[in-house]
Amino acid sequence: MYIPTLDFSLMWESIPYLLTGLSYTIGIAVVSFLGGNILGLMLTFLGLLPQPMIRVLVRGYLSFLRGVPALVLLFLLYFGLPYQLPALAAAIICFTLTSSAFIGEIYRGSIAGVDRGQFDAAYALGLSFSKTMRLIILPQAFRISVPALSNVAMDLLKGTSLAAMITIPDIFQKAKIVGGRTFDYMSMYVLVAIIYWLLCMGIETGQKRLERYFTQRYAGVMK
Repeated sequence: MYIPTLDFSLMWESIPYLLTGLSYTIGIAVVSFLGGNILGLMLTFLGLLPQPMIRVLVRGYLSFLRGVPALVLLFLLYFGLPYQLPALAAAIICFTLTSSAFIGEIYRGSIAGVDRGQFDAAYALGLSFSKTMRLIILPQAFRISVPALSNVAMDLLKGTSLAAMITIPDIFQKAKIVGGRTFDYMSMYVLVAIIYWLLCMGIETGQKRLERYFTQRYAGVMK
C-alpha cells in the first residue's frame, strides 16, 4: 500500500525551479485584477443608468459570469473559439471577466452603502455626476470595499493555478512537472500550497495596511 510522505530535501531543492513560474502566477493575477476593477467599475456605472435594457444586460452579464466556473470559461476561450488564443491571453481574459463580475457587485454594494445625503450635498454644491462619483462617492465606496476586494484578489491568485491546464508555466505547472519526474506529487503539492499561502498572506497584509490608512485618514477628517 502506498503511504504518502514528504521529502523535505526534494521540496527545498525544488523551490528555485517552482519560483521561475512565479512571474506568470503574479503577473496573470495582477493584470486580471486591474482589468477586473476597470471593467467592474464600468459595469457598476452602467447599472446605475436609467435605461432598463442596459440594467438588464448588466445583471445578465454579472449573473452569468458569477455562475460559470472559471475552468469552463478558460477552456471555452482556449479550446472552443474558431481561432485559438495564446494561452496567456486566454488566461488573462478569463480571469479578468470572472473577477469583473464579482468586483462589479462589490462596487455596486459599496456605492449603495454610501449615505444618500452625500449625493444630495454634492448636487447642492453644483457638482456634476462624474465629479460627485470621482471626488466624493468612490473614495468612500472604495474604503468600504477593501475587505471584499482583498478576498477577490486572493481567490484570483489561487485561481490562476487553473492556467496550468492550458500549459501556462506557472508555479502549479512547475510543481506538476517535478511531481511527474520524481513520482512525488505529495511533496510538490504541499510545497506549492505553502507558496500560495504565503502569497495570500502578502495580500492580507496589504489589506490591513489599506484599512489602517483609511481609518487614520477619516479619523483625521472627523477631528
